[in-house]
Amino acid sequence: MRFAPGQLIMHRNVRHGRIGWVRAARVVLDDDRGLLLWVARDTPVAHEVSEAGLGMRAMPFTEWITSSYRLARGRWNGPPLLEFLPTGAAHSVWFFRDAQGRFATWYVNLEEHGVRWDDGSVAGVDVVDQDLDVVVRPDRSWQWKDEDEFTERLAFPDHYWVTDEKAVRAEGARVIALAEAGEFPFDGTWCDFVPPADWTSPTELPPGWDRPPVR
Repeated sequence: MRFAPGQLIMHRNVRHGRIGWVRAARVVLDDDRGLLLWVARDTPVAHEVSEAGLGMRAMPFTEWITSSYRLARGRWNGPPLLEFLPTGAAHSVWFFRDAQGRFATWYVNLEEHGVRWDDGSVAGVDVVDQDLDVVVRPDRSWQWKDEDEFTERLAFPDHYWVTDEKAVRAEGARVIALAEAGEFPFDGTWCDFVPPADWTSPTELPPGWDRPPVR
């Protein structure tokens, strides 16, 4: 399944069959290298919160796993964001920008490879975010991110969606080697991307955005 350039799709993170977060995104390209998405400022989003309105990172994991949940809608309030999902890879690479819209850093999001779906009126790609990340600076120096959260959650295997810590870290190390060598996509590709002027943000998430996850 391939998506068309300019198509609006849902980029979703799922956890044990529940939706963790959703972003509406425009397809920049979809080819043998992978899927490249554009998330504009003020794009409609949704994320899972407790009944008290708190996100998972706002409480200990022991509290989160005993909470009840709901999806809270909102808007992407960060700078515009490119997201690259390489074909068959267990990570994505996000191109973060500063407040002026200039490339600032690569963010390697370790995740299970995306599973695509298309219901006709709405389509998307579902991933399982594995929490551990790598931040790569423009000079190709890097650091692990969210190691504390990753370690905390691994202590609860009956509730955590990550089952193979070594595999996650190995994928991170593999991508770090690419970054250090300045290989694609850390070679400057897409760092100066400018979206077409007619790409507007939708006002709301389309009907069907919250359909049951495919994984």
